[in-house]
Parts: sequence; C-alpha cells; structure tokens
Amino acid sequence: MTDPTRATAAVTADAQDRLAVLEARLRLLEDERDIGRLMASYGPLVDSGAADDVAGLWAPDGVYDIDELYLGGRDEIRAMVRSAAHQGWIEGGCAHVVGPPHITVDGDTAVAVCHSLMVVHDEGRYAVRRATANHWLLRRTAEGWRVTTRTNRVLDGRPESPALLRAGVRGAAARS
Repeated sequence: MTDPTRATAAVTADAQDRLAVLEARLRLLEDERDIGRLMASYGPLVDSGAADDVAGLWAPDGVYDIDELYLGGRDEIRAMVRSAAHQGWIEGGCAHVVGPPHITVDGDTAVAVCHSLMVVHDEGRYAVRRATANHWLLRRTAEGWRVTTRTNRVLDGRPESPALLRAGVRGAAARS
C-alpha cells in the first residue's frame, strides 16, 4: 500500500520543481524582451533628440564606442545627442534603424548583437550613410537593464566588424 502522505509530498515537490523551471524560463523571456525593447528604443530616441532618454539607456559609467567617437558616461552620450552635428542630422532628416537583436542572457549580464543603419534624407531621397555591426554588453541594474558597453564598427570590409557580430552571436564579449 502506498503512503498517501509520501505520494502527496512527491507530487508537491514535482510541481514546485516544474514551477521553478517555468519561472526561470519566463524570467529569461522577459529579460530578452526588455533588452530588445531597450535596444529598439535607441533609434526613435536619438532621432527625436531625446538626449536624457538616450543617455539613460546606458549605465552611469557606460561606454559608447563608435568608429570615430568614444563616449564615456551618460554626460558624453547626452552631449553627443545635443551636439550641432547630431542636431543637423535630425534637422536634415535621419533614421537610426537597429536591426533585430540576437540576445544571450547570463544571469544579470547579457550580450546582444545586431546590425544598424543610419539613413539620411538627401536631396529628396533617402540614402544609407552607415551600416554597422553593433555589439552590446548589458547588465541588470536597479533601473532595469542598461548598456555597459556598445561597440559599433562600420561594415566596410575591416575584419573587426564581422568579428563583433560573430562574438555577439556566441554570447561573448568583443575583443579590443
């Protein structure tokens, strides 16, 4: 004869294990969604000149490493959005388009990779000004997910650009 108390305990333990697995899977999906939303918000925010909001995507000590610019911290990122050069792009018409990301979450850190295009209005038509490989390092903070390092490199045949993409898909940090 089976002990009903023991059987109930086994069923309860199995249900608790299954619930824990489901909670972990849900958290991963929510993390990926939140990171994807953060990344997707960059284009609309930077194209609308929302300097504080753009800077807020980064951790306070976060880095934005672009081919021709190295921005360390939210103040420098904010200043880039407010700069005459960037405001000129907005006034002339531009779109920063971030492609779908590949995201790898590992606890409270994540690596994401995507392509991005900068499309500009030029004499009544639109042209791609830049196509870049984007490698993002992120961490969970009290504010939610924030960028710790975003590295962009132009896709112009230089080997470091596809290396960023490859590393990101593998969930690895970019090599300097």
